Amino acid sequence: MTQRVDLGTLLDRLAIDELITGYAAAVDDGDWAAYRALFAPDGRADYGAAGGIAGSVEEVARWLAETLRLFPVRQHLITNRLLTLQDLGGYPGDRAELRADYLNPMCFGGDGDGAPSAPDFESGGRYAFSLLRTEAGWRLSSVTVHEKWRRMSGALAGG
Repeated sequence: MTQRVDLGTLLDRLAIDELITGYAAAVDDGDWAAYRALFAPDGRADYGAAGGIAGSVEEVARWLAETLRLFPVRQHLITNRLLTLQDLGGYPGDRAELRADYLNPMCFGGDGDGAPSAPDFESGGRYAFSLLRTEAGWRLSSVTVHEKWRRMSGALAGG
């Protein structure tokens, strides 16, 4: 591999890392326009394993906006990223797959004095991201959530 190809691969990795971090920030901030912009035009998301829906980015963004309204405090952590870039005989292609674990604590809101409460809902699992290089840069072609566990407290736990 030449240094030029190595540099291109490094730049792809950085761009994909920024895209995935942007995904977490968009969901946590409730920025659904930014969420939609992360996807390729025919992008899809599947939150079925976490009790959600699967569909086009438009359908899922509307569902997330409605569902997550219940939890105004969210902090999405995406870790342990394993990226596989398409290899075209030593040259990077236009597709990639990324597997990453997530931890997602969410709260109903503050405790009355403006301080955030302890999480009312926490879940963890793994994402499977499929990515596509477009004229606008790397975009998500699909996101699939594989929830492994969840914990509820307070009113959600029935207490």
